[in-house]
Amino acid sequence: MTRALIIGGGIAGTITAIALHEAGHEPVVFEAYGHDSEGVGAFLTLAVNGLDALGPLGLKDVVRSVGFDSPRMSIGLGDGTRLAAFSLGGTLPDGTVSQTVLRSDLYVALRDEAARRGIRVEYGKRLTGASQPGTHVTAEFADGSHAEGDLLIGADGLRSRVRTIIDPDAPSPRYVRLLNTGGFAEGLDLPDEPGVLNMVFGKRVFFCHVVSPDGRVWWFANPARKTEPTASELAALAGETLRKELLDLVARDRTPATEIIRATRRIYPAWATYDFPTVPVWHRGRMVIIGDAAHATSPAAGQGASMAIEDAVTLGKCLRDVPDLERALATYEGLRRERVEAVVAAGKRNGDDKVIGPVGRVVRDFFIKRFFSKPFDEDPNAFMWNHHIDWDEKVAA
Repeated sequence: MTRALIIGGGIAGTITAIALHEAGHEPVVFEAYGHDSEGVGAFLTLAVNGLDALGPLGLKDVVRSVGFDSPRMSIGLGDGTRLAAFSLGGTLPDGTVSQTVLRSDLYVALRDEAARRGIRVEYGKRLTGASQPGTHVTAEFADGSHAEGDLLIGADGLRSRVRTIIDPDAPSPRYVRLLNTGGFAEGLDLPDEPGVLNMVFGKRVFFCHVVSPDGRVWWFANPARKTEPTASELAALAGETLRKELLDLVARDRTPATEIIRATRRIYPAWATYDFPTVPVWHRGRMVIIGDAAHATSPAAGQGASMAIEDAVTLGKCLRDVPDLERALATYEGLRRERVEAVVAAGKRNGDDKVIGPVGRVVRDFFIKRFFSKPFDEDPNAFMWNHHIDWDEKVAA
């Protein structure tokens, strides 16, 4: 049995702990924040490939219990033209479709499920360093404590400390020239079908809204920023200042964006978008990174959480089936790297269509209309959604 120290108690870290527990190992999760830090964050749509990977772990219904069905998305332009509506990844054999869920609700549900299975989580543990003496690994924390195990897994996100411990020359995240914000509007009576993601390439900003089953309108927007904003610039872009900017950006669009923004009591402070085209070193000795720490992708791919889930399940299988730990980590990377880098590239392409000037917008809209005017044999995103991991299939090193 391998004792795995998992750094980061978010979605990636918690599912990794559950996957390793199912594989017969002993995971311990170390979370930098407190037990009650889950009340922040926006929402995400968890794609069917991620839900499919959760099935063997008994977690699919956990996600469905806190989310709602999002079987389709609609694509439109700022002039009011609706171009196409199509399946958001299809339907799994048991009828499951993609799920839209509050990030905080998903975190709490997974955390509670891990606790129910007896997985230990320690809060307030911020990693400061790690070493590999002999046949074990030692993690050191800001409070002066330390922990020992057979393996250290960095599920600590975009600014991963584990990534820089493994490789001091690891690249920094790439800024994708977009901001993210959003919120929840109340009191509106929109004609949209609940659960359908209505995406609009507006004249000045990309905007998406979805009507939840309780009638609230969940939405996000991606204002373009060509230069990476500083922390102080982001802090200044909040509250009514942000609302005013968003209303100005959507003013020329023939969509419900204006009334949605006005009906939102609190708009999430804006944050910048980053990705990693490639991270050269994923593992060294008894340490490895997963999820955003290894391959953060733009939200435009709609795959961030699903990629982390696939990582967790694949790593669990490798540690279950490959006796030598370092070979197991190399096998995990070999099974994942090509796929995740293709997803990151797709997210970058999708995001680039949102960062465009007035002339570029005319050209973009022409080609978008042309693209959707013809039937296409295969969804270009099918490679993301159709991926299946067979938990019962044995991994060969």
